[in-house]
Amino acid sequence: MKRLLSGNEAIALGAWEAGVRFASAYPGTPSTEILENLSRYSHLTAEWASNEKVALDAAIGASLAGVRAMASMKHVGVNVAADSLMSVSYIGVNGGLVLVSADDPGTWSSQNEQDNRQYARFGKFPCLEPSDSQEAKDFVQEAFNLSERFNTIVMVRTTTRISHSKSAVEVEMPAPGRPDVPTLEPLPKFERRPERYVIIPAHARRLHPVVEERMHQLREYSETCPLNRIEWGNSQIGVITGGAAYQHAREVLAGFSLLKLGMSYPIPQKMIRDFCRQVQQVVVVEELDPFWEDQIRALGIPVTGKAFFPLTGEFTLERVRAAAHAAGLPVTPLPVAPLTEPVQAPPRIPALCPGCPHRAAFFSAKKQRLLVAGDIGCYTIGVLPPFDAIDTCISMGASIGVAHGVRQAGNQQKAIAVIGDSTFFHAGLSALANTVYNQVPVTTVILDNHTTGMTGGQGNPGSGVPAQNQRSGRQIDIESVVRSLGVEWIRCVDAFNVTAVDQAIREAVAHQDGPSVVIVEGDCVMNQGWQRSNLVRVDLEACNGCTLCFNVGCPAILKSDELDVKTQRPKAEIDALLCTGCTVCVQVCPRHAIYQPESGHE
Repeated sequence: MKRLLSGNEAIALGAWEAGVRFASAYPGTPSTEILENLSRYSHLTAEWASNEKVALDAAIGASLAGVRAMASMKHVGVNVAADSLMSVSYIGVNGGLVLVSADDPGTWSSQNEQDNRQYARFGKFPCLEPSDSQEAKDFVQEAFNLSERFNTIVMVRTTTRISHSKSAVEVEMPAPGRPDVPTLEPLPKFERRPERYVIIPAHARRLHPVVEERMHQLREYSETCPLNRIEWGNSQIGVITGGAAYQHAREVLAGFSLLKLGMSYPIPQKMIRDFCRQVQQVVVVEELDPFWEDQIRALGIPVTGKAFFPLTGEFTLERVRAAAHAAGLPVTPLPVAPLTEPVQAPPRIPALCPGCPHRAAFFSAKKQRLLVAGDIGCYTIGVLPPFDAIDTCISMGASIGVAHGVRQAGNQQKAIAVIGDSTFFHAGLSALANTVYNQVPVTTVILDNHTTGMTGGQGNPGSGVPAQNQRSGRQIDIESVVRSLGVEWIRCVDAFNVTAVDQAIREAVAHQDGPSVVIVEGDCVMNQGWQRSNLVRVDLEACNGCTLCFNVGCPAILKSDELDVKTQRPKAEIDALLCTGCTVCVQVCPRHAIYQPESGHE
């Protein structure tokens, strides 16, 4: 039967059907749903890791123990895992080992739009690239087969469009429910092979030629790989494409010959030469880097490519059509009339959710005019109006190191690092240890909302909620961890107590005898068990439209149609559907015009 599945759902199904027994991931859009779906299947262990390197290391261990294993992450997560990725390319595998890299052309939810096909070439391992959900399922299964056949890790590269779009997938049987305890068969005793598994220089020198020989074999295999196929048509133009770009290319240049590369790396050189000899003009359509284009040009074949097709941004039909037209290609004409009227969505600035526990910290940072080194998470929204409170944001965990460097460079401005609980466990521990080791008076504000909020509420070591069997986790206390690292000045404050948050940050910044940490604790409104408090109201007689409440950036606070007589500014209004009763606005209002009904205010 057929089911409508997203690419991420299809990858999870394909991995389960391929017999994966261990899977690990760190949540990151657009890859998050892979492990979320995989955790629902039986006879496997699926877990959230503290970061992407830990996830890959665990998958490597499971592979060496003899089972099929998979690690999944977004494209920038591969940067974190790259140290182990380069080494496992030398070591090889026992059970099949697959790395899913979900790239993000268009930077819909990322800090860059890097093309991770380059990792396959750099690390000397194969890369497969599906172009729809059916292929996502099939390619993962083929990746496990290739991994064991060639003794290598295999990357499956998807993009946001493939990860989140749904298409029909052939499914042999419904997915079984997840048991409370994963059922795993006993494995044979681990066979010690330090000459292969222990990468010391002597072993690495011996293994490098093995890797090169493997690449030679993979290049030969690519010529007959069933994932690469030719769709013959008019020989005036020959299109070389793959992944999501394939869907656009075959529509815009319909009727022409097309070579689809399902195996992104290594490319089938002989197949490409033969294809190009039989067409008059070669066009390469690929998202982001000229990855194939450069390799094909190196074969001495002239191509039409990135001179017209964009180097940046996600491909759409419109962009590919415009590029093909600019290149003078005979594109397929548009329909006489569009099937639907174009929808113009009203502009909307991203905002922290109503009741978000991060709000008071950014309100305080802006009021104190602090230099804020930000980090990756929901709280990155602090860079936008009305907070305008974040000055830098580099990568996961970089906030503490950046603030450290600012201070060590001699900058006298008051500076803090702001980092979330999940990001702290991901990459903040070593950075905080560095400030303690060097005794630099850096203030770190840890926004602890007890979840990984940015990607939908996955567990982390601070929440203690694992991917499977959610009663089995162990919550790690952040304050205890910070204290064990050697930080002596620590304050834990209620995220919804505006005065306490502001005072704690002021005292922390004033502390100059070493690092200081403020832990701002408050549940994310999406957490299980969270409950709404009594909604707040506005006393329109007391409100004079001072606009201070608008500076807390809550979507539930609106500008009413009523203007203050003296100031002629709009008075505040509370959206009862959005208000959570967090009372941050109540505490901020200088005229006590915002109140909760139980306070006795009439």
